[in-house]
Amino acid sequence: MLRGGEGGRIGTVANGARTHLTLYLTGSYVLLIIYASLYPLADWHDSGGDPSSFLGAAWPRYYTGFDLATNLIAYLPFGFLCAAAWRRQLAPLPAWLLTALLGSGLSLSMELLQNYLPNRVPSNLDLACNATGAMLGGWLGALWGARVLDEGRLAGLRRRLMMNGYGVDIGVLLVAAWLISQLSPESLLFGSGNLRQMLDLPPVQPFLAERFVDLETLIAAAGLLAAGLVISMLLRRYARALTLGLLLGALLIKTATHALLMGPAAALGWITPGNSLGIGIGLVLWWSASFLSFPPQRAVASLALLLTTVMVNVAPENPYLQNMLQIWNPGQFLNFNGLTRLICSLWPFLVLPWLMIYRPRKNEPDY
Repeated sequence: MLRGGEGGRIGTVANGARTHLTLYLTGSYVLLIIYASLYPLADWHDSGGDPSSFLGAAWPRYYTGFDLATNLIAYLPFGFLCAAAWRRQLAPLPAWLLTALLGSGLSLSMELLQNYLPNRVPSNLDLACNATGAMLGGWLGALWGARVLDEGRLAGLRRRLMMNGYGVDIGVLLVAAWLISQLSPESLLFGSGNLRQMLDLPPVQPFLAERFVDLETLIAAAGLLAAGLVISMLLRRYARALTLGLLLGALLIKTATHALLMGPAAALGWITPGNSLGIGIGLVLWWSASFLSFPPQRAVASLALLLTTVMVNVAPENPYLQNMLQIWNPGQFLNFNGLTRLICSLWPFLVLPWLMIYRPRKNEPDY
């Protein structure tokens, strides 16, 4: 049961200044919902019908439990994050009610806009599931969201392990986006920034096996170096150990993605001679660069990121990935795949300006 007690408002976070991470997470998730709901964002047209007619439609003849669960679960994080953000200003009950209203309004807006997309069909059942997910997530967020994100052990652990300073919260989001980008099955290992793929441009050179191994090695090494330094620069304790853990997590995500989308036999299909050598070289370079001071680390990360982006865009199409995509039927994962592809394509162009504005504070006190 939601109560309006607990002092009404969330006060200043103990043992440290309040961060904007909750607001950034909420805003980012809203953008992800909008993109996934309107993907592929092409061929807009007016069908001439009443955009709101779907609200009174009968129960759909064809639906699956997967569709219902997906639409409900998709709005759970939004509800949790939104309610946690409102708890800084409101008591639990108003925060929950406002979150439920915003979640329902967001879903209704997306369903109305889908009337103008030929590949999307608005549904009152989807709206109901989205609204339910926002209400459930909002209920949890109103009760525990602020405590989990701004207070308690998790927030305390974050303050102990991570730097404090301008741009830290944005950096956390960028690391999370990098992990999400590993869910894109058609991208090269640690290869982000492929504008050619996003703009549907032809390859600039033909595929040659010997040359492609060298490109694959260079992309994997430079991409690992850049991502590793971005993670390390955000951490103030156990930086190398935690960075290694996140790099290993990215490889596990890549493995799980191949296994889920292309079958268990293809789980380790990403392990090629070029990628294996690139991982080894990238780890050595990252480990060496991690002993540098912050300005040289930032410069190395920027150069590695630029090198990865250039090489990804000049690399020829990988026939292995193309063949795997031909046997993979994306089905309900189509919109999600478009989202991960977008994140993978834009990631370096978001990280580069962040590297310019990121200012960690020195001589931070222990908590």
